[in-house]
Amino acid sequence: MNPGDTRAFAAQLLVPVLNGKGSLSSLDADLVSSVIKERDRGFVKALCFGVCRTHPRLEALANQLLREPLKARDADIQALLLIGLYQILHMRVPPHAAVSETAGAARAFGKGWATKVLNGCLRRFQRESVALQAKVDRDAPVALWHPAWMLLEFRDAWPNDWRAICEANNEPGPMTLRVNRRRVTREEYLQRLATAGLAASPCAIAEDGIQLESPCDVTQLPGFAEGDVSVQDESAQLCAELLAVLNESEDKRVLDACSAPGGKTAHLLERFDARLTALDIDAKRLNRVATTLQRLHLDATLHVADASTTRADDSWWDGEPFDAILLDAPCSGTGVIRRHPDIKLARRHSDIAELTALQARLLDTLWAKLAPGGTLLYATCSVLPVENATQIERFLARTPDAVADTPADLSWGRCAGPGQQLLPAAAGHDGFFYARLRKQA
Repeated sequence: MNPGDTRAFAAQLLVPVLNGKGSLSSLDADLVSSVIKERDRGFVKALCFGVCRTHPRLEALANQLLREPLKARDADIQALLLIGLYQILHMRVPPHAAVSETAGAARAFGKGWATKVLNGCLRRFQRESVALQAKVDRDAPVALWHPAWMLLEFRDAWPNDWRAICEANNEPGPMTLRVNRRRVTREEYLQRLATAGLAASPCAIAEDGIQLESPCDVTQLPGFAEGDVSVQDESAQLCAELLAVLNESEDKRVLDACSAPGGKTAHLLERFDARLTALDIDAKRLNRVATTLQRLHLDATLHVADASTTRADDSWWDGEPFDAILLDAPCSGTGVIRRHPDIKLARRHSDIAELTALQARLLDTLWAKLAPGGTLLYATCSVLPVENATQIERFLARTPDAVADTPADLSWGRCAGPGQQLLPAAAGHDGFFYARLRKQA
């Protein structure tokens, strides 16, 4: 496989993402099943993630370089142009290789004519780089690598923090681990990492969390296959700590209503002795939950089901109320963009109204399945108040037996109405929102 073909493969993967009709969620599986050699897979992944992360700026530069926009059927050539610009700006690829190999990759699509276009655009960018970058950076969304609508939402919600949010979103997140306390303590596992030559430190706010100094393949982690440790961001680990009420007695009935891919499900089972039911609307994603639990030697009852449906449709439920419910609700993902940079392309402003309506429906439907005196923990990986504090305030206003029960003395995040908000932190945790609710007896 020559270098030009790896770039063509990356462009092929990017086309549906750039068109707003796909994501990078299956990228690893696509690479494994492809003819791309293992040594080249990291390069392809870096191109795909990098282009998505910097897309607003790359697109603006491409518009300056093209004499006229490419036709829709040539989205693969547009992707190659962005790939070429990304290499020149952000990778250690020799400039001559970035230009020649990217231009030559057009032949893999049977578009030899495009080699001249790509070669001309990329060479012009090399000559006029400083002036062109200064020109496009006059536009804040371009300079900060975010869609204009998203930038406006951040400014309105967090007038003192919106730039910091963008900057954190634009840096790849650190690799964070969660030790399985049923098998090993954090201190013991830190020692095992040191023995393996992997530099790490305990997380500041998550009791089971460890942050690696540098990312690595999970196969390098001591005891990963045996279930000693999992990969999970520090913010996501806080749900188990907020549900510590499960420690008050054994045999609690717990529902994880939107469980895939299973990190929070597993953490609850690692921490508490509970009868846990895990739902997900997507059968393939629920299979990931099953795989995770199997590796960690944990058990739960799994159902493919839509947690927002009325009782007539919820045949998975036996009618006995749950003592605790985790609702990790579908959301905009604006707190985890650094891990999923394709959100910048996939998410539209019009999606927010649909998501908030779904969140409200989930809250109302699941509340009916919660026992009096029980706890519902609402969580999102969003930084938008309409999905977070405002959503919960509206729920409390229409639900007489619901009481906000989020601890007031948390050592992390900031108070956000009836909940607690974490904003994404550079070299730290992701953006997350939590609100703990209690059902009055």
